[in-house]
Amino acid sequence: MTARNSVTPRAAGEVNHYDIDTDVVIVGYGAAGAAAAFEAAYTGAKVLVLERSGGPGGASAMSGGEIYLGGGTPVQVACGFEDTPEEMAAFLKAAMGAGADAAKIEEYSAGSVEHFHWLVDRGVPFKPTMWDAPTWVPPTDDGLMWLGENSWPFTESAKPAPRGHRPTANDFGGKLLMECLSGAAESAGATALFDVYVTTLIVSGDNAVVGVVARQYGKELTIRARRGVVLTTGGFVDNDAMLAAHAPELLGHTKVSAGTDDGSGIRMAQALGAGVRHMSSGQVGMSLIPGLAARGMVVNARGQRFMNEDTYPGRIGQAALYRQNMGGSWAGADTAMWVIVDEAGFEDVPEPQRWGVQPTHVAETAAELEQLTGLPTGSLADTLRRYNEFATAGADLDLHKSARWLRPLTSPLAAIDVKAGIRPPAEAGDRRGTGASVFTLGGLHTDLDGHVLNLDNTRIPGLFAAGRATNGLHGIGYISGTSLGDGTFFGRRAGTSAARTE
Repeated sequence: MTARNSVTPRAAGEVNHYDIDTDVVIVGYGAAGAAAAFEAAYTGAKVLVLERSGGPGGASAMSGGEIYLGGGTPVQVACGFEDTPEEMAAFLKAAMGAGADAAKIEEYSAGSVEHFHWLVDRGVPFKPTMWDAPTWVPPTDDGLMWLGENSWPFTESAKPAPRGHRPTANDFGGKLLMECLSGAAESAGATALFDVYVTTLIVSGDNAVVGVVARQYGKELTIRARRGVVLTTGGFVDNDAMLAAHAPELLGHTKVSAGTDDGSGIRMAQALGAGVRHMSSGQVGMSLIPGLAARGMVVNARGQRFMNEDTYPGRIGQAALYRQNMGGSWAGADTAMWVIVDEAGFEDVPEPQRWGVQPTHVAETAAELEQLTGLPTGSLADTLRRYNEFATAGADLDLHKSARWLRPLTSPLAAIDVKAGIRPPAEAGDRRGTGASVFTLGGLHTDLDGHVLNLDNTRIPGLFAAGRATNGLHGIGYISGTSLGDGTFFGRRAGTSAARTE
């Protein structure tokens, strides 16, 4: 007798009846689930989406809404940029880091323009204008933004072109994206049940997935999936036991999720022998304002620069946590970091774009800032001296910050404690903590059509997955838009594959 809510598969022979009978079951109703639901329903299959929350959205609806697209989209062309699938793939292979899935990157890049049109046809609006400054989320409804493509070392891997495509919404666009995608799925004929938590996969004698066991309001439901089950359940950042086992560096930080990324889909598939990839990888967003960082220096607890400040800010966060970590234990590990900027640099960022950030300390000299911040004596002074020498000469020989952002810093100087946290203008309250906001990148191993693969790299019959429940394109690196991008792109593939299974 297995425990209630156990992920141990249930044999189909033990199921006396099914409460619901359908062709395709989609587990999770974020962007990947909505894309899968649309494509499965579009083929004519009977599709049921099961969502544990009270409505569609999940982490996708809470996101900035950026979708990583390129290869020559209409928005890129309208903004005056040339791009090719080959250049896009070259950038992604570099940016996704060691272990990146080259085959998926090439497939995604080759299909990116078509995917852009698919999104537009589903009602997602993109304004053909450009936001041309470092930021997490532009305060405008501009449809295109840079995501590190024009920063070193990527300028040596591919011709720079901006590929951050944004739905037409001021600030965070994830809610609009989800409204469009869920509406499209329902218009195609997909139906949904909410407040339903899927706990177990049902398998036939040959280990094919034929349904799911779920709970709704304390009642168990058994649901037959005649063609396939698609897992789009998100990552596992909300499961501290899984973090401790696979990604302990991510413990103790602010979690980027809707509170439901508990790894349930990953665990259910693993119980069938599914393979996983890069479970230790994570995205790390540090609480800094990219515009201020680009105009100044970012230093660690030793007073040293460690990343070119004009790059995609998530790279600064990953470097801070994985390479600059000074703590003796992973849980709540020390992510001390300071943004050093002068008055001109601070004032150059419009006040609304500072998200309420104020200098933590102000001083006339670097030596005074060392005392105020607790940085080692002489460390910041030496770093500033070297930085200003590079800025005067117009070339950052250490970290290759673009000349656009490179200029000498003059007194008075400000030090901004990244641990003080930031909040978007629409939110309120204190955010002080470790300064890091994290989510997981590792997940199920899938092929180009969304089939979940077992440890022998063969398909588990009837089981598909997409989104953050999978490893997707990613190695150890991350760029904004690659979650929503590969989630919707390969979600479409998974939905089509599941619907066509007989």
